[in-house]
Amino acid sequence: MKTEKKSTLVIGASTNPSRYSYLAINLLRQHGHKVIAIGLRNGKVGDVGITVDKPLDESIDTVTLYIGPKIQSQYVEYVKALNPRRVIFNPGTENQEFEDKLKEAGIEVIEACTLVMLSTGQY
Repeated sequence: MKTEKKSTLVIGASTNPSRYSYLAINLLRQHGHKVIAIGLRNGKVGDVGITVDKPLDESIDTVTLYIGPKIQSQYVEYVKALNPRRVIFNPGTENQEFEDKLKEAGIEVIEACTLVMLSTGQY
């Protein structure tokens, strides 16, 4: 019986191959994860479309952040409404206020690198 992996939402997605969000989308797909991507502009990374909208998808298991703390405030209520199992704050995205709000909502908070987690089997 094959179990389908739950979705990962990448916030801060970019079509620029030198950006970590771009690398993460590709690596997530290589590991068989369904990816939903939000960015500043519509675009595409491989077979993953990037939208500027905030889709409400109840199958999102993990949110991984690639946006700085200054613009994260516009995503707090959105991420809480998705009720993911966990939110990964990649290096440079750490934000104690946002993390505390997620923890209060019962959402696991991880300060880590999505790329390293995938590469080491910790994802």
